[in-house]
Amino acid sequence: MNQKDENLETVVVGGGCFWCVEAMLSQFKGIKEILPGYAGGYTENPTYKQVYTDQTGHAEVVKITFDTRLIMLEDIFRVFFLTHDPTTLNAQGADVGTRYRSIILPADDEQEKAAILIKNEIEKAAIWDKPIVTEITKLEHFYPAEIEHKNYFELHPEAAYCQAVIAPKVLKVRKEFTNYLKK
Repeated sequence: MNQKDENLETVVVGGGCFWCVEAMLSQFKGIKEILPGYAGGYTENPTYKQVYTDQTGHAEVVKITFDTRLIMLEDIFRVFFLTHDPTTLNAQGADVGTRYRSIILPADDEQEKAAILIKNEIEKAAIWDKPIVTEITKLEHFYPAEIEHKNYFELHPEAAYCQAVIAPKVLKVRKEFTNYLKK
């Protein structure tokens, strides 16, 4: 493994529609790749159509590869907890179902400890009026989503969902997290 690879880390999170999470987090420096997919369930090699039925146990998630020299895992978790509503069980806005649940899927004990630490930090700060219900469970399998889901917002800015739901979230991220944004 070369020096560059040693500074890359990967974590999987879900905070509603993976198109939204990908579009928001792709704005941040240090993010090398975001891959939409499915995790947290029991169906092997699920498809979007299957996950949409809420019968697979999987959530829509993103696998984030980032450079630890430019952004820390804890900062990714902080941004994650502040860019979606982690207090709603199995829903984000009008997107309802277990596939839209708030979930962090740590790859190892260190990531799990960091997720719990930041969750507790956000709860203690009383940013949300209700308790955080984000599921934190070790990653067993990540299944990449179909190719048409990658960079969805970037490729389909004219789509009604992108204009009504994703664009306002991206604008909010650009406004509230200026220190983390790519130049």
